[in-house]
Parts: sequence; C-alpha cells; structure tokens
Amino acid sequence: MAFLKKAPICCVLMGLMIAVGTLLSGCGNEQQQTNAAVSVKAMKVLQQDTPLSIEYASQIKGKDEIKIQPKVTGTIVEKYIKGGQYVQAGQPLYKIDSRQYESAVLSAEAAVEQSEATLNNSRIDLSRYTQLVKTGAVSEQTVTTQEANVKSYQGAYNNNVALLKKAQENLDDTVIYAPVSGRLSVDDVAAGGYATAGSTSLVTLGTTNPIYAQFSISENEYLKYLSFRSDESDMSNDCDDTNVQAALILGNGKVYPYKTNIVEIDRALSDNTGTLTIKALFDNPEGDLIPGMFARIRITGTTIPNAILVPQRAVQQLLDKSFVIVVGSDNTSISKNVTLGSKIGSYYVIKNGLSADDIVVVEGLTNLQEGQLMNVTMVTPEEMKFSLISDAVKPMEGTTASSSSKM
Repeated sequence: MAFLKKAPICCVLMGLMIAVGTLLSGCGNEQQQTNAAVSVKAMKVLQQDTPLSIEYASQIKGKDEIKIQPKVTGTIVEKYIKGGQYVQAGQPLYKIDSRQYESAVLSAEAAVEQSEATLNNSRIDLSRYTQLVKTGAVSEQTVTTQEANVKSYQGAYNNNVALLKKAQENLDDTVIYAPVSGRLSVDDVAAGGYATAGSTSLVTLGTTNPIYAQFSISENEYLKYLSFRSDESDMSNDCDDTNVQAALILGNGKVYPYKTNIVEIDRALSDNTGTLTIKALFDNPEGDLIPGMFARIRITGTTIPNAILVPQRAVQQLLDKSFVIVVGSDNTSISKNVTLGSKIGSYYVIKNGLSADDIVVVEGLTNLQEGQLMNVTMVTPEEMKFSLISDAVKPMEGTTASSSSKM
C-alpha cells in the first residue's frame, strides 16, 4: 500500500520535469529565432546635384493657326493648292469669280471721270464769275453759290475716288494668298463652291516651326510648380520662367531632341475649368511635331546641390511619419525618421534625416524590426533598376545620346 501511495507522487514529479524541459526548450528556440540574421539588400544613399522636374500632359498646337476666309463673296473658280500642302507666304491659294468686281471697277472709274469733269467745269465757272463780279456783271451771291458748288463737286469726286479704290481692292481680293508660310489642312473647299465674305472657311493654315506644346495645370499643381522651383533650393518665387527648361516625351516614349523654355503663362485660372494654361515653344525643323499630337512635357527648374536621394521602395510610412531602415556598424537595423522632398524617378529627395554615408535597406523590409541583426547584401542602383528618370518617360531603345545632345 505504501508503494502504491508513493507511485503517483513520482509520476507527478516526472511530468513537471518534462513540462519544464519543454518550456525551456521552447524559449531557447525563440531566442535563436530572435538572434537569427535576416537577409536584406541595401545600398548607399546617392548624393549628387539634382534638378527638380514635374511632368504634365500636353498637346501640340501650331504657333499660328489661321482660318483662311475670303474678303469678297462669289463662286470659287480656281483652286491652286491641295490639302496638306506646304505653302509659302504670298502664294496664291484660291480665285473667286471676278467678273462682277471687274464691272464694279469699270463703273467706279467712269464715276470718277464724270465727277472729275464736273469738278473741273465748276472750277472754271468759279474763276470766270470771280472776274465778272469785279465789273458787276454777276452778283456776289452767284460767286458764293459757285464756291459751294465747287466744294460739293470736290466731295463727290473724292467719294468716287474712294469707291474706285474699294472696287479695286475687291477685285484684288478675288485672288486669296497665304498670309504666312505653313502647312494647309486637308478639309479644304473645292473649286465650284460658293464662298461668303468673312464667313466661309476655305482652309486652315498653320505654322509648324516653331510649334507650341500647350498644357494646363490646376491650382494645386501651380502651387507645387512654385514650390518645386523654390522651396527646396531657397530660390525666390520671382524666378524668370524663361529660365525653366522644358522637354517633350512623345507618345512612343522617345524624348524629343530639342529642349526649350516656358514662353507663355496665362494671367489667370480659367473660370470654366479652374486651370492655368501654359505654353512652351519648341523648334521643329524636321516637322516631326504636328498640331493635335499629345505628349508629356517635363518641366525642369532649379537644381538642388548635393541632394540626398533614396529609393522610394526604401521609405516606409507609419501614421504621418516617414522612415527608412539603415545598416548600423554591427549590421543591425536602425530606424531613422526622414523628411521627404520631391520624387525624382525611382527616388525621393530627402530634406533631412540622413547623411551621405548612410546605407539604407531596399529589400527584405517585411517584418524587419529595429535592432535586428541583418545579413546584408550590397547592391547597386543598376542591379535594382532604380533610375532618376520616370519609367513613363524613359527613352525607348534606339534613342541615341547624340539626339539628346541637341537638348
């Protein structure tokens, strides 16, 4: 019986020992997991002079878009051009039936001749009456009346001369010339059609070299535009916009080989759209840009000297704070709060929080805690495919450095 009483006690003690051993073993495994190095990829932050840029959607507009309208009314009897043709200033485009205008000139010439003859006769009579009044052959009233007649006939003559000039202008305007050099639209009016003065659009003529890239920005984007020029470089807001450089990225991703400046900024936001219209004027000697095309326009302003840059994927957000994980001297993780500036391609400009010697973790951040040991593999921006140029605007294969040099 005594043995039977002691047996349960031994079993209880053995169970407790097993439980304690299991618990200690579990704690040991957890400690090993905590001390295990986490594999990460890291790179040294970039420090370099960095131009700030913003991109907007733009549309290509002809510098001079002119709707060619006749100054006289009539049937189009000659068409000297074809749609899409390039024409020189002064080149004839259309001819309107001139017969009625030729008749008007002849009629006006006859009226001038008649009024001139009447005026000359009245002057002769006035000269004769002036002599006769001295002898009393005619009265002073006769002379006064004749002087009035001369003035009246002079006015009629002047009016007829003006009518002749107008008739001649109308006749000249039956031939319609190109006011500037440029390319014609294809929606032109055919010969045989009837054209009304100041109403019928015969064809549209547009200049293409140079050519506008026009874009619109909202009020918030305008404020961002001001800040990107000034805030990060202590540059005053009264910057001359002609010093802001503009580049075009075409629909196929290629960078247009000519840069330019902002040349026009509207005086106010549009009442209808709430946007501000801005224009840049690009050289277009080869005619590659045509009105109506869409392109991205990249506006480059001031350059931040010795800017600190980190990849965007290295930056983490917690509430309203931004931070990165840097590699400590003993390969442990250190969290650093940072203040973000502009986005430049794959990077953020860091206003403060990092130094040029910091190494930031760019891969393996999941579940990485501060103070954790890391197995660090150093990488380059090229290996990680980081770029200072936005993916949407990188030149396509085949774009050469020589073409970019034109910029």
